Formats: sequence, C-alpha cells, structure tokens
Amino acid sequence: MAEQGRGLTYAQAGVDIDAGNRMVDLIKPLVRATARRGADAEIGGFGGLFDLKRAGFTDPVLVAATDGVGTKVKIAIETGRHETIGIDLVAMSVNDLVVQGAEPLFFLDYFACGKLDPAMGAAVVAGVSAGCRDAGCALIGGETAEMPGVYQGGDYDLAGFAVGAAERGTLLPRADIAAGDVVIGIASSGVHSNGYSLVRKVVDVSALAWETPAPFDPSRSLGEAVLTPTRIYVKSCLAAIRETGAVKGLAHITGGGFPDNIPRVLPDGLGVALDLARVPVLPVFKWLAKAGNIAEPELLRTFNCGVGMIALAAADQADKVIAVLKREGENAFPIGTVTTANGEPRVTYSGHLDLA
Repeated sequence: MAEQGRGLTYAQAGVDIDAGNRMVDLIKPLVRATARRGADAEIGGFGGLFDLKRAGFTDPVLVAATDGVGTKVKIAIETGRHETIGIDLVAMSVNDLVVQGAEPLFFLDYFACGKLDPAMGAAVVAGVSAGCRDAGCALIGGETAEMPGVYQGGDYDLAGFAVGAAERGTLLPRADIAAGDVVIGIASSGVHSNGYSLVRKVVDVSALAWETPAPFDPSRSLGEAVLTPTRIYVKSCLAAIRETGAVKGLAHITGGGFPDNIPRVLPDGLGVALDLARVPVLPVFKWLAKAGNIAEPELLRTFNCGVGMIALAAADQADKVIAVLKREGENAFPIGTVTTANGEPRVTYSGHLDLA
C-alpha cells in the first residue's frame, strides 16, 4: 500500500525506467559497431532510418522476415549463458532473407522480460550485434519491454525483424529449377534454433544437468554445447549467387526439417531424392537419437541433422557453386537430385543417417 499522501510509482509496480535507460547506454557501442552503407546504426529516436540509394540499389525489391529462437532461450536463462542467443535471433531471420536472394540491410530486436537486468540485456544485444556484423546488416532499432506479471523471475523472450533487398529480377527461387538439378547440402553448426522442446525433453529424461560435460562433446558443458549458435549463411550464399549465377534456389532447414522446407522452393511437379548416407550427422544428433530413442523420420522432420541450408544448381554448375561455398568457409557437398514428383511425398530418401 502506498504511504499516506504519496501516490504509487511505476517502479513500485515493477517497471524500472532507469534500468531501461542504463541498458540503452550499455548497448549504444554495440549498435554502432553494426553500421554499414545506408545506415549509421544509431539508436534513440522513434524509428530507424535506412537509405537504399546509399546502399547501392537502383531498382530494389524489399524482403522482410521475422522470427524468434523458441525454447532455446529457456536454456540460455537456466544456464546464465546469454552471450550467443542474440546470434541465433539474427540468424533465423537473415538466413530466411538470403534464400530469396536478398542482402540483409537492417535488423530490429524485441526483448521482453519480467524484471530488466541491464547487464544481462546488454549481453543478449551483444550477440545480436555480433550476428548483424556477420550478416552485414545494421542494427537500427529495437524495443525493451519490462512486463512484470507476464514473465516470471529471470524469464525473457526475444523476437527479431530483418529487412533485405534484391534488385528486381534477381529473386530466388528461379523458375528454371528442373529435374536433374543437384541438391547441395551446406553443413550446420549444431541444432541451430529448432527442436529445442524435444532437446530439453531428452535432457530431462536423461537426468542430466546443464553443467555436466556434454555426452557428445566432453570438452564443454551440456548447456554450452547445445547453445552453439545458429550458423549465418548470408555472406557465403550471396557470394555463390553473385559469382556463379548458377544458384537456382536455396532452402533454410528449420522447423520441419527436410520434408517441410525443401518443397517450399520447388515448382509444382518436382521433388528431391536425398541420399541420407551423404548427410554429415553431427555428434549432437547421434546422441539425441540414442538418448531419446528418436526414430529417423522424426529426426528428419524436427532437426537439420547436420545440414542447415540447401542449394539447387544445374548438374554442370554444381561444382562451381560448391567451390565458392567452400572458399567462403562452408562445408558443402552434393546430397541428392531434383526429381519429378506426382503427389506426396515430394522428398524421398535412399540410405540412412549415420547414427552410430
């Protein structure tokens, strides 16, 4: 109850405006570090500005994407490791831009919590800043919302919003995707940001603590290992698109895995045949499969299984695309071909994942 003669304050209701201002001061240099042509990456106004002409575009089509990081954020909260979850936030949106042939231009983030800890919030934004620098886009704004009663304790959630552009006529997927084209896999860094409700369930039934050594990587704690950030494919894929002129389509392998994501970029009447023996299954997926007794079809529809991005190219151009991707630091390899498909399923398999 308020003292006699004194009214209630916002702080007494659980919202600390001063904490928000302290966080803004902490993140200003992180934001400035993402400046690029077209944006000075300053914050503090009511909206962020971007100059498409300064960025070098003449007849651009804008492409927008938004996403979060799902229940992976719960692991960051439980382990106190907040430094990389912002990379995931950026990755999930900018990877969706590049699959359409777009260059990410700017990013905005939304951070919601029950009680704002400026240092923790700044650690999250440090990851956002790192992801933006990796993707070549400017962090031009965001929102911090302190909402006691909606979020409990140290819980928080994140959302991200990315805008990119491509010159008119260069958007992907191309209309000339055809049977016989090569399906190129580009390796993932780990689980990325999908399937974490199942990851957490496997950890729970295994009775493991986040601080224990990871069964699949004893050099790191389990929490650190499963928080490995999502790989950002922007620079490597843009290089392959621009230098080869041979990339017909890209598919970001997120929730839904191979069977749900690859058909999104295929014309009607086409599918893909994948050789699962060519998929470089990462140790984390082998452990999840064994510890959770997860069947192969469930793995393929829940996780990326070691392939975070798919590229499509004509058979006589695939080696050229792979060479550029490898030069840019990716592990790229053929894993299948485009086929005709009359009905479902549009993604078929030969062989099996190496889960041994």
